[in-house]
Amino acid sequence: MSLLETQIQTSSSWWRGGVIYQIYPRSFLDSNGDGIGDLPGITAKLDYVASLGVDGIWLSPFFTSPMLDFGYDISDYRDVDPMFGTLEDFKVLLERAHSLNLKVMIDQVISHTSDQHPWFQQSRQDRTNDKADWFVWADPKPDGTPPNNWLSIFGGSAWTFDSRRQQYYLHNFLTSQPDVNFHHPEARQAQLDNMRFWLELGVDGFRLDTVNFYFHDQALRDNPPVPAGEAKTLGAPDSNPYTWQRHVYDLSRPENLDFLKDLRALMDEYPGTTTVGEIGDDKPLERMAEYTAGGDKLHMAYGFDLLNAPHSAGYIREVIERFQRLAGDAWPCWALSNHDVVRSATRWGAHQDPVAYPKVALAMVLSLRGSVCLYQGEELGLPEAEVPFERIQDPYGKVLWPEFKGRDGCRTPMPWRQTARGDFSNVEPWLPVDERHLPLAVANQEDDANSVLHATRTLLNFRRQHPVLREGDIQLVDVGDELLGFLREHDGQRMLCLFNLTGSERTTALPQAYAGGAQLLEGTGFTAELEQAQTQAARLVLPAYQAAFLALD
Repeated sequence: MSLLETQIQTSSSWWRGGVIYQIYPRSFLDSNGDGIGDLPGITAKLDYVASLGVDGIWLSPFFTSPMLDFGYDISDYRDVDPMFGTLEDFKVLLERAHSLNLKVMIDQVISHTSDQHPWFQQSRQDRTNDKADWFVWADPKPDGTPPNNWLSIFGGSAWTFDSRRQQYYLHNFLTSQPDVNFHHPEARQAQLDNMRFWLELGVDGFRLDTVNFYFHDQALRDNPPVPAGEAKTLGAPDSNPYTWQRHVYDLSRPENLDFLKDLRALMDEYPGTTTVGEIGDDKPLERMAEYTAGGDKLHMAYGFDLLNAPHSAGYIREVIERFQRLAGDAWPCWALSNHDVVRSATRWGAHQDPVAYPKVALAMVLSLRGSVCLYQGEELGLPEAEVPFERIQDPYGKVLWPEFKGRDGCRTPMPWRQTARGDFSNVEPWLPVDERHLPLAVANQEDDANSVLHATRTLLNFRRQHPVLREGDIQLVDVGDELLGFLREHDGQRMLCLFNLTGSERTTALPQAYAGGAQLLEGTGFTAELEQAQTQAARLVLPAYQAAFLALD
């Protein structure tokens, strides 16, 4: 293969092992003084994002929307909501990102629309119009109740009655988010055409919201209950009745695979573009493997296994082992935080060192086989913000309060400086800035060699310098119950990665196969002590919250 061919192949597969920085536009930077972040605000901070050493950004929705679910209810797929700016602002952002060698991925929420979308406005008028079957409509049962027992993730039945059609329509989320009928070929094609619009503008890929929700069982069969003692779905909190069902018929239907192949065919028309799908399923790792295997569906997918509460070394080992058993050539995208879950610094690190723990957790996820999504503020070690009930915006939180407080705590404004509003805005922002975030502001951490921000840059630089971390295979290594260890191997290079995610010093004897010639690698920002004996046995001492990366002969 020529150098040019190698460069082209590397450019087109940038996503494979890449690190993508997720930006929640409402909360990144307010450039026009309305208390809400916007596209020009993002553009103004792209130099900062590039300085982290990430490969690209993912923008949560900025499309025209009534904002009942903060942009995940779209009324126009091809325009920017005025609160975020204009389509021209997006083009400026795209050009600036590309000049900084940052790829740009945008959210695509195609499983449902807003009830204000013209398609649904037409569909609900009667049963004979051109869009009549573009959404999921069903007759009531003889007693007037909904067609089946499917539940909305946001609470209550997944069905809402419409008096005009005398039928129920399906919504897996808010009643104002009707589900598109993907069994209808014209509706499917219309959504692909909407995605082509953004590809033509030059975006580098899509994050696909609820990618396993596109199709439903056409017979509308009832979901069975979760059998006693079996694990519930990871896609919702345990307090939500949604988790009481086994989601067999309302999502992850086999027809979805053919649509994902059609989607991949579209992406392949634009070399270098990519997809990452969000999977909320009873068996997310299985679905991740199914949806990304074979090179003809999604490029990447992520589930909620590492976005959930369990986080012991044993649990993470089990997640890695299970995915590896299923994976084949499938490709995961791992994340510890995003806009839908409690920040990992709190969810995993609530009772740990608030600086040291986020560092070692990032080291771990950045060393896994796969790509990585890094959520804004995660590089600062931000804890989950406290949002009082009177300031709650998330409809999900309002319904299930107080057992579940919604998602606002991970969506509060980014703190840039230690000022009253974190230099996010010059007016009161849409969500309050947590006072605990202000000392962790970007400006405070920039010159602090011990900060989480400094550690993030160090780790991303280390990852870039060692292709084995981006491209290598992974094999779990037994280093005891309290440590996590795995081997990365690629093109003749072998690296042993070990992590102490606890607050106490841990010691382990390296397995004999890896002991001889093992050398601690520099440039990671972590400390460890490796003792090599005459017998070629090796003993590794890992202080609390430390990682060790060893090159093997």
